[in-house]
Amino acid sequence: MKLSILIPVYNERAVVERSLSQVLGAPLPENMRRELVIVDDCSTDGTSAILERFAARHPEIVLVRHTVNQGKGAAVRTAIAHAQSDFCLIQDADLEYDPSEYPTLLRPLLDGRADAVFGSRYLASPQRRVLPYWHTNINRVLTTLSNIFSNLHVTDMETCYKVFRTDLLKSIPIRSNRFGIEPELTMKCAKRKLRIYEVPISYHGRTYEEGKKIGWRDGLKALGVILKFWLIDDLYAQPYGRAYLNNLSGTPQYLNWITRLLRPHLGDRVIEVGAGIGNIAGRLMAKRLHYLVCERDPLYLHALRNRFLRTPNVQVLPLDPAVPMDYAQAGAGFDTAVCLNVLEYLERPEETLHCLHQVLAQGGNLIVLAPNGPGLHGSLDRTLGHHQRFDSARLRRLLEGTGFAVETVFTINKIGRPVWWLHSKLLGASQLTKLSLKVFDKTVWLWRRLDTVLPWEGLSLVAIARRA
Repeated sequence: MKLSILIPVYNERAVVERSLSQVLGAPLPENMRRELVIVDDCSTDGTSAILERFAARHPEIVLVRHTVNQGKGAAVRTAIAHAQSDFCLIQDADLEYDPSEYPTLLRPLLDGRADAVFGSRYLASPQRRVLPYWHTNINRVLTTLSNIFSNLHVTDMETCYKVFRTDLLKSIPIRSNRFGIEPELTMKCAKRKLRIYEVPISYHGRTYEEGKKIGWRDGLKALGVILKFWLIDDLYAQPYGRAYLNNLSGTPQYLNWITRLLRPHLGDRVIEVGAGIGNIAGRLMAKRLHYLVCERDPLYLHALRNRFLRTPNVQVLPLDPAVPMDYAQAGAGFDTAVCLNVLEYLERPEETLHCLHQVLAQGGNLIVLAPNGPGLHGSLDRTLGHHQRFDSARLRRLLEGTGFAVETVFTINKIGRPVWWLHSKLLGASQLTKLSLKVFDKTVWLWRRLDTVLPWEGLSLVAIARRA
């Protein structure tokens, strides 16, 4: 295993060499190596020369230099891009935090209990320097406001010591260039539903005379960051379908409409391919003896394992719907196969349907949800990565050609069709806004009732088929 220690540095000539020596000498768990990713944020006081000499003596140091001073958040963002490890730990270069506590910070991650660990200066710790009253309480107020908007209960949101699994940290886009990185990471961890642990740490804070850089203006900006990332979902470095799936998690009435249609066709043993982050599985898995959720994306798999960690009837399996060999590990004899919003991403959907035919028991049901209307394919589909849209006749032919007896094919969400046409074909939009999805979800009760009387086809196709 390897730990990347991410160190932003700006004008720390007096303490940087001693600080880095402590980091290099800090204890680590057994069989763990370290790398120091140091970002010199355009220091002007001689720090750069010290860093260059230090890096030349230590091969485990990766030194990067900004040509313009940008701030702590920007330096951490640069460091993350250079990290090559299993875990990342953010470390300031000012001696306020003690590197000897690395094993304590890493333990919840190594035990598999956590995705991120925050070191808290306000939990019981062996020692803490007494600092000005107002500085401490502004930190507490910001932490409280962060907790209110994130629905977390952390005791120290502004802590420097934040440790992550590297794959997760690399997937989080960091927009804040200065100290707003702390509330931004906290809000995004909350919305991503990462498992966060806190551990007590000691703290040896500096005064402003000793070189402390954060000020009251940064406190006001932190409040703005909290509000910004409460309102918007900027959660994945490569959003496309991931952002869309996250937005769908905020449309519970629409998802309930879908699951109400599907639930009567479920048996006791269910396999769902392309399960995403579990928006549908979380509603369908109740009362099933075995519900197997399959996904190929590592971040989706991680979200699924977190979500169903203590759900004994749900099993999470890495499986690519387009790779026939992957289905062997899923087994066979399932009563129901669920394939929702999967076929449109595939070059050869008939291969996936054939594989689902093989894992079903004789007489088992297949439930398919796919986008309707080839003529609607436009900018939204391209953003989401859709290769195609279907019509009833083509979907029926695909199912019958792979050995299924089709019981019914129908369309749903008729109000969504003109909205999709407007955004995707006429306006060329790249995404549906969170606001428009919220408005739609609040009025689903009406559109669900009008779906049977509106005189055009719906946005989505639903097919129920049986292994003959």
